[in-house]
Amino acid sequence: MAARLSADRLLPGRRLDRALPHRPRCTGGPGHGHAARACRVLAVALIRAGLIWNQHSHRNRGAGRAPLPEDVLDIVPEEPSHLAAGLRRLAGEGVELVVIDGGDGTVREVLTRLPEAFEGRWPRLAVLPNGKTNALALDIETPLGTTLEEILAACQAGKPTKRRQCLEVMRAGQSEPERRGFLFGVGAFVRATKLAQKNHGRGFIDDAAVGVTMAGGLVRTVLGGAGDRWRRGEMARLAIGATSEERRWFMVMASTFKRFPLGLKPYGEPREGLKVLSVEAPPRRLLRALPRIIRGEDTAWLEASGYHRHDADSFDISFEGDFVLDGEPYKGGDLTVRQGPSLEFVIP
Repeated sequence: MAARLSADRLLPGRRLDRALPHRPRCTGGPGHGHAARACRVLAVALIRAGLIWNQHSHRNRGAGRAPLPEDVLDIVPEEPSHLAAGLRRLAGEGVELVVIDGGDGTVREVLTRLPEAFEGRWPRLAVLPNGKTNALALDIETPLGTTLEEILAACQAGKPTKRRQCLEVMRAGQSEPERRGFLFGVGAFVRATKLAQKNHGRGFIDDAAVGVTMAGGLVRTVLGGAGDRWRRGEMARLAIGATSEERRWFMVMASTFKRFPLGLKPYGEPREGLKVLSVEAPPRRLLRALPRIIRGEDTAWLEASGYHRHDADSFDISFEGDFVLDGEPYKGGDLTVRQGPSLEFVIP
């Protein structure tokens, strides 16, 4: 897999994260003339790596897999039901680094199944962002075009890693999370996601899809009448901390991301942990509020107008419609959304 971006790839906001301590470098090895080959060999020697290649991801379609470095295991699940068996194989082989080649949906499916396969142990993770949406890669500063060789080289060089907590969706009566991901949404968020999927079909991906979707959703909401389904919202009981309220919500959106596409700041200034944005229906003063919300501004009139931001370890939400997790819709119900484990990501 050839690199598709130049070496000086910098993303906005790189200073937002405090890097984790460097891991020790390997010593010894061949001279400078063999640096590239030595980097690959030493990386494999340092850590047992496994690759999950989603052949259906946007940038992987029609592309054959590049030859793998020596001793890197790979699984190519034909369908989601094959993924659990592949992960168990990686765990049985002592894999310490799981590299996910795909988009946000692939990451969601891996995180949902990984703890059971690894018997509660979380290996280090890395992403090769090759999906239609790659919000996690943006958040942890893994550029488009990152290769497996670059990830292995980062391990060998002891480069700093990034940590992110995922979120977990629990259904009432269950003892284990039903899903794990990073971005949860209800109400207008579900309708916007369906609109985004249409935009993907028109060729809009990544930031372009986000921009087109936001514009389309805004126009629909502003121009819709009092009975418009976008403005009407979703009836739900939302309980955060000691506060519980049942009403129609225009949107409820929760995430553990720090960075968002296009530099958006829906939760205010970037920070760790689970964050929630809830907007009462119908949305009031939307044209005035939206620019301030996406810039991360915090003013008293936003709260008074029904736009609420929260930091929480968990929250409960009960509703009959659908929710979306990392781009995929699921049936709602009585749910608890909670802050999940802290995951360590290797970045180039």
